Amino acid sequence: MIRLGDYNTLRIERSTSVGLFLQDDEGTEILLPNKYVPDDFKIDSDITVFCYLDNSERPVATTLTPYIVRDGFGFLKVAEVSAYGAFLDWGLEKHLLVPFREQSQRMEEGKKYLVYCYMDEESQRLTGSSKLDKVLANQNPEYQANTEVDLMVYRKTPLGWEVIVDNKFKGLIFDSDIFQPISIGDKLKGFVKKVREDHKIDISLQPIGAKMLEPTAKMILDKLQQHNGFLPLHDKSTPEEIQDQLHLSKKAFKKGVGILYRQRKIIIQDDGIRLI
Repeated sequence: MIRLGDYNTLRIERSTSVGLFLQDDEGTEILLPNKYVPDDFKIDSDITVFCYLDNSERPVATTLTPYIVRDGFGFLKVAEVSAYGAFLDWGLEKHLLVPFREQSQRMEEGKKYLVYCYMDEESQRLTGSSKLDKVLANQNPEYQANTEVDLMVYRKTPLGWEVIVDNKFKGLIFDSDIFQPISIGDKLKGFVKKVREDHKIDISLQPIGAKMLEPTAKMILDKLQQHNGFLPLHDKSTPEEIQDQLHLSKKAFKKGVGILYRQRKIIIQDDGIRLI
């Protein structure tokens, strides 16, 4: 079955004057227009394409890469606003509609918003929504501490930054755990600190506890190599100086430096640390 709003791997059935007709295992066909046909195609070979509805509401395939897929999230720019809602640029010829009823705030042309893409059951059209709280329900998130997860930055709160975890759940990075600039729409790697009893997920951008040491040491080592073997950071450096240069807390910096020193990779001087 061809899944609209997502990537599909289909068999090239035949070539026509308007493009290639592709077929799934059930015999359903979809057109790949000539402008997307690769030069080296072969009949009966497989091709991976994105499938959606064109401007005439007909299923069509493309080799373009969209900025968002069905049941996923993306940070998209409003191309225009009409009487039906906002039309967002998602990297394809036909824009993605976010009806007014699906806007958490009235969208404005030229601005970017974090949205969720879904198949509207009533119209059978791919639709966007910026009302993300109804999608991110946090029902039984099963994570162990230090599990690495994919993040998308959602919004700023008084406590920190809310993030979308693995495209399913809502998490929070406390301000005290942030040592680098981040903004809405950023895609990051993170680590689960804990899952609370109310199913809220606390996230860190760095590994927790003992697992934090080796990656932190490697990052400091990489920075040293990028800066001719010297960094003007030491025990008396302020947390702000360390954060500006390394995006680390002072505690993490000292642990990483300790590992490198014990491994005899650096020497510690009054004015900073230097590669041996």
